[in-house]
Amino acid sequence: MSQPVPPPNQPYGAQPQQGNPYAGQQPAAPTGNPFGGQQPAGAPFGGGAPFAPVAPARNNVGLGLLAAVAAALVGAFLYGLIAGSIEREVGYIAVGVGFLVGFAASKVGGRNPVLTVVSALLSIGAVYLGQIVGMSIILSDMADQSASSIFFDHFGDLTDAWKQSADFKTYLFLAIGAIGAIGGARKAS
Repeated sequence: MSQPVPPPNQPYGAQPQQGNPYAGQQPAAPTGNPFGGQQPAGAPFGGGAPFAPVAPARNNVGLGLLAAVAAALVGAFLYGLIAGSIEREVGYIAVGVGFLVGFAASKVGGRNPVLTVVSALLSIGAVYLGQIVGMSIILSDMADQSASSIFFDHFGDLTDAWKQSADFKTYLFLAIGAIGAIGGARKAS
């Protein structure tokens, strides 16, 4: 069993003195908001719940498509920059590009199946464009030209070189990008 605890600064076993006016009194319980009754009549913020935040715009296919195109361009540039700097393709980056496109489209546009299909197609284009950008970066080191001049001035030659050098792995990365877009769209929903 528990034993009573003596008040502070008193020896153990000592009892309260008879002259203590506070002995045996309980403190008053708090009654809530001490300023609750002080609001003037007609106060603009008198009571009620605070305003709920506005829900983000969903099911907006147009904004979802715009976000998917922007994400595809950013992803293609980053894919090409990384592939060109390390002079090889990496499958994880293709998945990342697809995931970025699908996630952006569904996060902004909502759970519309059209956005999932379009983001998968855009991610294929983004991975392809990233491979072309990577090739232009690699060729810029060899040709002593800027990668942007090779990309814009010789785009037809780059696509011909891509077609000739394309193998199973190249097409696999395109498919992986589309699968990543579907996964990103599902994750955002």
